[in-house]
Amino acid sequence: MNNNNESIISKDGVSYLVPFILVTSCFALWGFANDITNPMVKAFSKIFRMSVTDGALVQVAFYGGYFAMAFPAAIFIRKYSYKAGVLMGLGLYALGAFLFIPARMSGNYYPFLIAYFILTCGLSFLETSCNPYILTMGSEETATRRLNFAQAFNPIGSLMGMFVAMNFIQARLSPLDTAARAQLSDAEFEAVKQADLGVLVKPYIIIGLVILVMFVVILLTRMPKNADQSHEINFGPTIKRIFGIKQYREGVIAQFFYVGAQIMCWTFIIQYGTRVFMAEGMEEQAAEVLSQRFNIYAMLFFICSRFIATWLMRWVSPARLLMAFGILAMVFTVGVITSHDRTGVYCLVCVSGCMSLMFPTIYGIALDGLGDDAKFGAAGLIMAILGGSVLPWMQAKIIDAGQLNLSFQLPLLCFLIVTVYGFRINQQTQYK
Repeated sequence: MNNNNESIISKDGVSYLVPFILVTSCFALWGFANDITNPMVKAFSKIFRMSVTDGALVQVAFYGGYFAMAFPAAIFIRKYSYKAGVLMGLGLYALGAFLFIPARMSGNYYPFLIAYFILTCGLSFLETSCNPYILTMGSEETATRRLNFAQAFNPIGSLMGMFVAMNFIQARLSPLDTAARAQLSDAEFEAVKQADLGVLVKPYIIIGLVILVMFVVILLTRMPKNADQSHEINFGPTIKRIFGIKQYREGVIAQFFYVGAQIMCWTFIIQYGTRVFMAEGMEEQAAEVLSQRFNIYAMLFFICSRFIATWLMRWVSPARLLMAFGILAMVFTVGVITSHDRTGVYCLVCVSGCMSLMFPTIYGIALDGLGDDAKFGAAGLIMAILGGSVLPWMQAKIIDAGQLNLSFQLPLLCFLIVTVYGFRINQQTQYK
């Protein structure tokens, strides 16, 4: 690692290299969970013969867990430590993954939603802990760059999740398409469903085991305590104080809409691509697998773009970059809405490149100057991940109404709100 990278993960002569590596590994682990799950909306819809809206309940449960546990996680972290929060998050993550075993045995859809909810309660603990923890592992001047660098490893986990979803779930499900499944007798349908659920569950069991190993490693490693000095809760006054800060309050709103846009683009690229490729003459399963391959291309672009954006922040302010990337995202989303062939799929891939810096940049800007209040500030920003629960469900409703292209007007609106936030913060910093 070069000296410049060392400088962003050290403070007062103390290096945080090992803790930084371990905490950054958690970014990849929750990235895996997020992006093995997005294609499951389509998979569960097929397995249980449901509408897109019913399948999107996966996202409601998944991101609902983030919302429900964010402030309890912040209170826990405030009382104990960031390390304790990370360990609690890993424990709940593993528990949720292992709950896929009894869910599969039940043969019903709703136990899977419970497993997803518990799993993401763990992810809520992880994100509430890890993001502000990274911010403290160095100087305040390099905090946003440091978080962008750490967050660059999140899409690497996402990429692994997409790869596993494509090769070990989607490609191994029964090749029967939606129409053929509708013609099966009850006994035939049950046999196909059980076989498909067996395929779906295996990756979650394996990741649960990986999480347990990570839990033990972090438990046995000495972690910095520089961010864990105050254990007083003072919940009400703290919330009133941080939400009184315009930059933070608007950051929470921007984060809600950004996460919604991200999940919509990464979830419904499967439906969008499947329609385009089936119109070219492909079978449904082949079209789904190819759509997921384009989702992987989108994630690769996302990863490259995040490293580039982190590098650009040496010379360009985070707010100005956020505004510029938001404008580009809107341009490409218009391309998605107006296209009916592969051009729209290519535009969706480009949208991912534009989204790359948005989450950590909004996060870093919103928490700037909060000090120890960042523990509760982080919780508010993690609660904003509820956008990933509410907005995809709304888009699914539009898709079920037969308006797939027009449904991407929702992400367009989200990117507009993010762009306005970047513009407003840029204006504030220019005239300070």
